Amino acid sequence: MKKIYIFLAIAIIVSSCSKKPDVIPATFTPLPVNTPIVRPTDRPLPTVTPVCISSEPVQKDIDRALSYTEGAFDELEWEQSYAIAENRVSVTWLNNPEGAIVYLEALIFPCGYEEPDLNRYYSDENWKAIFQNYESYNLIDECKTDDGLRLYEFEAQNFGFEYGIKYWVESDTDTRVISTMVVFPLDSESLMDEYSSMLFPDYMICP
Repeated sequence: MKKIYIFLAIAIIVSSCSKKPDVIPATFTPLPVNTPIVRPTDRPLPTVTPVCISSEPVQKDIDRALSYTEGAFDELEWEQSYAIAENRVSVTWLNNPEGAIVYLEALIFPCGYEEPDLNRYYSDENWKAIFQNYESYNLIDECKTDDGLRLYEFEAQNFGFEYGIKYWVESDTDTRVISTMVVFPLDSESLMDEYSSMLFPDYMICP
């Protein structure tokens, strides 16, 4: 019965996306909210002027976003959609039978970025924006590999249902960052592990 309510809730929010209501309705498995728009860095550089690029995605960005997961969500139970906006290409996969959501953002930093920029970008304020459709969320752990791959692990709650969430952030190029958010009900931990191993086999969980 729980999953039936989840399917109905997802159907309602997907059908209402084009209307952009003033208040986003609460759902059992809420869709994440876009991260804030990426602005060019305002950090002064005394001797070097950064060469900024366009913030508008090109076909290469779309292709990269759609192929990033390498077919992990090609099965029939995953419904894929994508959207293009300033500074980003976002891809969403919905798994109605499992009440799961995967959300990917290919972000464009027009003037480039450094580690402190990502520290500020993925901060408490950013998480509040992303999880605003959840009743509550809690950062369980965070970690980073030597080559900069970040993993944030959360637990969240909405309408009495609990979810496990993994959020990876990878530096793709000097001006591109890709984030991947995987949301499963807590009682589907084995499935989350299965898909996590497809995406990041060497970094499924924080050590």
